[in-house]
Amino acid sequence: MTTPLPQPQTTERRLFLLRRGLRLEYATLGWNVVGLGVLAAAAIQAGSPALAGFGLDSLIEIFASIVVVWQLKGSHREREAPAMRLIGIAFAVLGVYLLVQVAVVFATGVRPATSGPGIAWTALTFAVMLALAWGKIRTGHRLGNPVLRAEGKVTLVDAYLAGAVLAGLALNALFGWWWADPLAGGVIIYYAVREASHAFKHTP
Repeated sequence: MTTPLPQPQTTERRLFLLRRGLRLEYATLGWNVVGLGVLAAAAIQAGSPALAGFGLDSLIEIFASIVVVWQLKGSHREREAPAMRLIGIAFAVLGVYLLVQVAVVFATGVRPATSGPGIAWTALTFAVMLALAWGKIRTGHRLGNPVLRAEGKVTLVDAYLAGAVLAGLALNALFGWWWADPLAGGVIIYYAVREASHAFKHTP
């Protein structure tokens, strides 16, 4: 299905879309700030590097959301290029973090205990981040705002990572397959690197 081209916006319609974009970013910020506490407690309880790593990923998403709030509240053209560079950096850091996490988990063969709270939170995060990512990408497209679209893809990576962590936790709990989570992380690394390259190419 082909995505329709963005249509010219009236001032009122543009302000409405800007407000919606900001609400989506504030929702993302709130969810990830709460998630830091939940994930830290679950990671310590279960001794889970996957949950601890996912908590660090929440910090990256918080940073990316702050960048977009800064860009949406300022001059679109003046702030677009630096905001895209910062989003590219967020993707690059996410890719490096995942690569290190995968390497450490495979090297150590750490097998965390089952975490009920961790499974519940990552399942909720998977659904919430998918919804927020869809809203950001769609709103950014209608605004003609590449920064909001790019950060929507950061949120989409966050959703994919939540799904990978969830699968890893569930498979470890059910079958003892500790390697499932880092294996899925490899696919997300490729996506993060690709989107980082796209963001950097967008800047002059």
